[in-house]
Amino acid sequence: MPILEYIDTHAHLDMPEFDTDRQEIFRRAFENGVKTIITTGIDILSSQKAIDMAAANASIYAAVGIHPQECNGATEADFARLDILADADKVVAIGECGLDYYCDYSPRHTQLETFYNHLDLADKSGLPLIIHCRQAEEDMLNILSNWSAQSPASEGKGVIHCFSGSAETALKYINMGFYIGLGAYLGYPSSKKYQADFAAIPLECIVLETDCPFLPPQSHRGERNEPAYIPLIAAILAEIKNLEPAEIASVTTANARRLFHLDK
Repeated sequence: MPILEYIDTHAHLDMPEFDTDRQEIFRRAFENGVKTIITTGIDILSSQKAIDMAAANASIYAAVGIHPQECNGATEADFARLDILADADKVVAIGECGLDYYCDYSPRHTQLETFYNHLDLADKSGLPLIIHCRQAEEDMLNILSNWSAQSPASEGKGVIHCFSGSAETALKYINMGFYIGLGAYLGYPSSKKYQADFAAIPLECIVLETDCPFLPPQSHRGERNEPAYIPLIAAILAEIKNLEPAEIASVTTANARRLFHLDK
């Protein structure tokens, strides 16, 4: 039986958790059918590292951005540098960016200003967004509703990373032109009450992601997450949606290729 092909649309491969065995991580991912990985920046330094990693590995692509938890102290020089990084080879998205009102590591007004800068960069570059939203749904929906109404593209505006809201909220994002990113937390005991919502999200609007080294599958809780676990996420989603894993793999991979223009 051939190995199914997957894409991990959200990893943080530059993080120190991978420093001792990064090449082994790549090998295991490839052996498990994860042929493409998007490694995602959270600040200027990690965005540059993502670009460097993509340049050195055919199966790796990069996203560049400033995470809402990292934006306190971001300067005009940082935003200017981000503009330059967005033009680098194999950069396929702007992010990880967004709003996080759960931790409040950065003042909300700073998060909002930084997020608007990312929206402007997405307009300028034509690249999709990778959006982090935690306990900031009302502001996020309002901002994206206004922004997407002015954006010329009707779909493929980006992905709502690590989505854990209601099916109704997911459809609001989808109607604005966004995809929904789902990870291994789908299988956590705490997520069982949301499975009907996950089941209701159209498969044609879903991409898979690990967010590694964070959020490992339930069978690996307490361990480091890695891209090789994407097939486990697909299997969980297949069970929730009562579909075959092969269909999950085929459709979500096609979705990711379309969203991030990976066939060009």
